[in-house]
Amino acid sequence: MSAVHTVAPSPVGTRTLSGRRLAALVRERCGDEQLAHDVDVVARILPFKVSGHVVDELIDWSRAPDDPLYRLVFPHRDMVTPDQYTAVERALASPGALRAAVAEVRRQLNPHPGDQLTRNVPHGPDGSPVDGLQHKYARTVLVFPRQGQTCHSYCAYCFRWAQFVGEPDLRMADDGPAAMTAYLRRHPEVTDVLFTGGDPLVMRAEMLRPYVDALLAPGLEHVVTVRIGTKAPLFHPARLTAAPDAPALLRLLERVVAAGRHLAVMLHISHPRELAPDTTRAALAALRGTGAQLRSQAPVIRHVNDSAETWAESWRVQVALGVHPYYLFVERDTGAQRYFGLPLHRAYEIHRDAVEALSGLGRTARGPVMSTTEGKVIVDGVTELPGGERAFALRYLQARESGLVGRPFHAHWDAQAQWWSQLRPLGSYDRRFFPGADREGGP
Repeated sequence: MSAVHTVAPSPVGTRTLSGRRLAALVRERCGDEQLAHDVDVVARILPFKVSGHVVDELIDWSRAPDDPLYRLVFPHRDMVTPDQYTAVERALASPGALRAAVAEVRRQLNPHPGDQLTRNVPHGPDGSPVDGLQHKYARTVLVFPRQGQTCHSYCAYCFRWAQFVGEPDLRMADDGPAAMTAYLRRHPEVTDVLFTGGDPLVMRAEMLRPYVDALLAPGLEHVVTVRIGTKAPLFHPARLTAAPDAPALLRLLERVVAAGRHLAVMLHISHPRELAPDTTRAALAALRGTGAQLRSQAPVIRHVNDSAETWAESWRVQVALGVHPYYLFVERDTGAQRYFGLPLHRAYEIHRDAVEALSGLGRTARGPVMSTTEGKVIVDGVTELPGGERAFALRYLQARESGLVGRPFHAHWDAQAQWWSQLRPLGSYDRRFFPGADREGGP
């Protein structure tokens, strides 16, 4: 497979584009004024940013706007409802009215799903919240370094879109490694730390180094796995190969491995074309050369990767490049879900058929998985129970209540259901897996 190269009027190069510049780029490359206008309107609501690598190496502009990589990163009017679109469009001429209209639409888009700002944020000994950390599962703590709360490009499906819209009340970020270190010393049960965002690899090596130094200091030996969530090799591979501090970054990662810790780089790979450029393959090789283990995850979404053939190809290439398929997620109930979401049974069929087309080494991706308020729920299949009733067969892979993990349960069949909140427990046994199921109408 080779990267897509099309004639471009003016290469973007190493720059990133966001805001109204995206509309100008679409106008230039596609020659469609209405499409550019739609980009301008929707980009006022949800955050969008694209790197030069994405624009010049990944998108097939001859197929835009229907190209899957275009759909992955560019605004589309169907990402919001017609009423939401119209409210923002009508307010464009008035800055005050525009701010109010945008704020209202964002509120309607469920900016922080899964109780991220309430139940996931840990507290210190005095009961105050520890900013920039999340602790949902007993063994794993998420860290949001302040300088890493952006990305080289934004995936339009991102469930953390609220991190990037410039509203402090919606943003998670720390003030350095001190709070992380203190919290981990109080919680020796934690074995895994995940640096997330945003993308921690937008940070310069000198900014990331204090976090690594803190984790490798005496007293935190119980942290045996360091994870870094990133899309840098896919959206800006030069970060690992040609950036001025790329050698320093790689040496920093080598230090983690040399210290005896497991270093897992969690890659977000949405489409096999992202893996095609030679620069990306060189970036992946550089990461593997540090001793890191590379794992991949992404949601299955309409317009981009909603076919078993796409996933089978992607996982096949990933295995060949030393990347272990890890999760196939379900699009979460936030942001542009109405545009990207698929029925759960369709997500299950895509995962099942993709896995069937692979050898054993390619069958490591668990899915489809819903990352819900209570935990990660996998759809194991659609089954027919005695009496002929159809049902979803489900399991928790992770849960706030650890006793729920691994135990099979069921939900009523629903051909239209796209998310956990639309499912209902099948019987009395299943109700314990649905917190809140005692309410009228189910969870």
